[in-house]
Amino acid sequence: MSNQSGFQDAPPDDRSGFTEDQESAIRILANSLHRLNDAVVKAVEAGVTVELMRTARYHNATGNWGDQLTPVIRSK
Repeated sequence: MSNQSGFQDAPPDDRSGFTEDQESAIRILANSLHRLNDAVVKAVEAGVTVELMRTARYHNATGNWGDQLTPVIRSK
């Protein structure tokens, strides 16, 4: 399934084994990333260069982690 932004959605994995709470968190993350990607495209179309850099890594108490990002914006 294609969408208007030029990205193609990944097919769902029916055997994921994630809990309902994890599935919800993944959907929220995916939606937020979609909005971020759209914002990057709009900024580039407006004439700036956008680089996303990992500036931190969040760890929880059970061994899971996630990258934290900061945009670096440059004009022409």
